[in-house]
Amino acid sequence: MTIALIGGTSLLESRRFQDAAPRRIQTPYGAVTLLEQDGLLFLQRHGLGTYLPPHLINHRANLSALHLAGVKKILAISSVGSLRREIPPGTFLVPNDFLAPWVNLSLFEDARGHQTPGFDAAWRQRLLNVWGQTDLPKPHDGGVYWQTRGPRFETPAEIRMFQSHAHVVGMTVASECILAADLKIPYAALCVVDNLANGLDDSPITFSAFKEQVKANEATLLLILETLLLSLAP
Repeated sequence: MTIALIGGTSLLESRRFQDAAPRRIQTPYGAVTLLEQDGLLFLQRHGLGTYLPPHLINHRANLSALHLAGVKKILAISSVGSLRREIPPGTFLVPNDFLAPWVNLSLFEDARGHQTPGFDAAWRQRLLNVWGQTDLPKPHDGGVYWQTRGPRFETPAEIRMFQSHAHVVGMTVASECILAADLKIPYAALCVVDNLANGLDDSPITFSAFKEQVKANEATLLLILETLLLSLAP
């Protein structure tokens, strides 16, 4: 396997992988079930059975399972809230940095943990180059992803503080990116803007409204993935 796709809320109920074959991987951090289809591995970060909210996801097990499966590159799909009105719901954004100084997980208990994480520049650029050669809606190139712990949404006061430093807010990508760097697996993210962050819209954020926008974005997201993976996967 060369490429693994990590899916989140945006692909939680998608039928895209309903016929995929399960592949159970035992890791030092617990067992993980991946889905395998057409030469692609798919990891649902929220689990395939009982839904795991962001603060309960076993990121060490998830990333270790991909490593043990022989994955060489990771493309992560992440549902996010926008911190800027000029990045409205329905936007697709490929971040180039993240802010999460409180996320300090590692696979190591020695000096190997002193690494510099980040989105892999070459892999990220490859994604953008392939995307640019299609007729798909073009993504927002660059931006800072701010990771919160979850599972709650953020307060308007928190959002006002985030706005000076980031473009989108989510709950998972930084954790995965840090561990991918531990394992030396190139990692890039495709963020799907499913809502304006709390306080930016006239109406308050509700989980039901959030899910409605996720559903509205799903068809476009699946078209983008189908098209890009044809060129990105060998």
